[in-house]
Amino acid sequence: MIPLLNSDHLIDRRKFLNIGARGMGAMGLASLAQPGMLNAAGRGAMGEPHFKPKAKRVIYLFFSGGPSHIDMYDYKPAMRKIHGIELPDSIRNGQRITGMTSGQKSFPCVAPMFEFKQHGQSGGYFSEILPNVASIADELTLIRSVNTEAINHDPAITYINTGTQQLGHPSMGAWLNYGLGSPSDNLPGYIVMISKGRGGSQALYSRLWGSGFLPSKHQGVKFRSSGEPVLYLNNPPGITSGSRRAILDSINAINRAKFEETQDSEIQTRIAQYEMAFRMQASVPELTDLKTEPDHVFEQYGKDAKSPGKFAYNCILARRMLERGVPFVQLFHRGWDQHGNCPRDVRRQCEDVDQPAAALVRDLKQRGMLEDTIVICGGEFGRTIYSQGSLTKDNHGRDHHGRCFTMWMAGGGIRKGHVHGETDDFSYNIVRYPVHINDLNATVLQCLGIDHERFTYRYQGLDQRLTGVQLSHIHISEPTRLGMISYAVFCLK
Repeated sequence: MIPLLNSDHLIDRRKFLNIGARGMGAMGLASLAQPGMLNAAGRGAMGEPHFKPKAKRVIYLFFSGGPSHIDMYDYKPAMRKIHGIELPDSIRNGQRITGMTSGQKSFPCVAPMFEFKQHGQSGGYFSEILPNVASIADELTLIRSVNTEAINHDPAITYINTGTQQLGHPSMGAWLNYGLGSPSDNLPGYIVMISKGRGGSQALYSRLWGSGFLPSKHQGVKFRSSGEPVLYLNNPPGITSGSRRAILDSINAINRAKFEETQDSEIQTRIAQYEMAFRMQASVPELTDLKTEPDHVFEQYGKDAKSPGKFAYNCILARRMLERGVPFVQLFHRGWDQHGNCPRDVRRQCEDVDQPAAALVRDLKQRGMLEDTIVICGGEFGRTIYSQGSLTKDNHGRDHHGRCFTMWMAGGGIRKGHVHGETDDFSYNIVRYPVHINDLNATVLQCLGIDHERFTYRYQGLDQRLTGVQLSHIHISEPTRLGMISYAVFCLK
């Protein structure tokens, strides 16, 4: 009887896996040096989206510090009548508050100090300090019922950006860079820029755009507001592009040899980052040279459009990044923590962001890009109806409020001219269609063709997700319910 297999030719499981890993590793390493050798579908871990996406790019305008939804969006005529009265216990309902107001003996309500009008087909209210955003109301979904469990800045901003209050988890941009990859060979798939307003500013830590437990090549790349956009972008004196290429090839050869020995994926990340940095030396100067932008573009974005580091300038850069294939850009604008002088400071902040934010939406639409780009705008929580400190017209402050706050979205897959959710007359509790921050993230993923429950990464024995793994915490937001999922998808076309 002739044996089917010759034992001399057999290999054990460990050898088989080692040979397979080396082959895949060699292919991966080769693709780093020649990015075009693999098709676009192979660049992200998902390969292909779960279903046909309505959007392929995201710009996230993140207003760090907690914008006052009461003074900007969530107005009700009844607020004028409750000005000066004590916040009823039935409204507060034992809610946990921050240490900054826990010692107050009274909680007097303060109506917004600005005039409000309804705009667009949706009839959403917008403050007089947001005239430009109000003018694009028919492009927006205004979400007035966003909520979070976090009441302090760092846990709240970590939560909305990563899906959990625990440190060490990937940001939304890192998740998308990992899952979908990037069509750009010469720029990172996730770029972050920071501007500062004229209000109180909280610290922003790099982990907010970090990759967490995902491979580090997926973390966001922060562009600086002055000097070189990225450190060491230019070669030092005496080093030419050719000599830099030769040095890089030698370093990569050493790293490839080490990878063959250890199969450590972080070595692949290092090689990828070196190669990306080399290509960025040519692509970034062209990207950040705004001399090619016509005058009417600067006029559209406002007085700060030519000032590096300003929010308006960053909005123009963000649009240019999208045009060059960057799929996720996040603009942090600091200064929204108004514990005092709220009327003055919120007005100043809106002066900085109102025109550029509206111009960005219009600019994308004029270029035919808004239909497949999601624009998100909001912060980590809102502010309280009750006053912190003085009750005077010009000097009162507002404390943190996560039980309800307002954000807006526009673009690919999002309903136009729509108001989602409703709060009570104190803008303190949600009375209709609650939207947890992970509902928001699930919706963004949905627009990008991703089922948030199937988009996972195995870590510490759990199938980690951008929308978290705490299955006992279930929100099903109306009016749209897409299956039995732990977080709902809402406000889609």
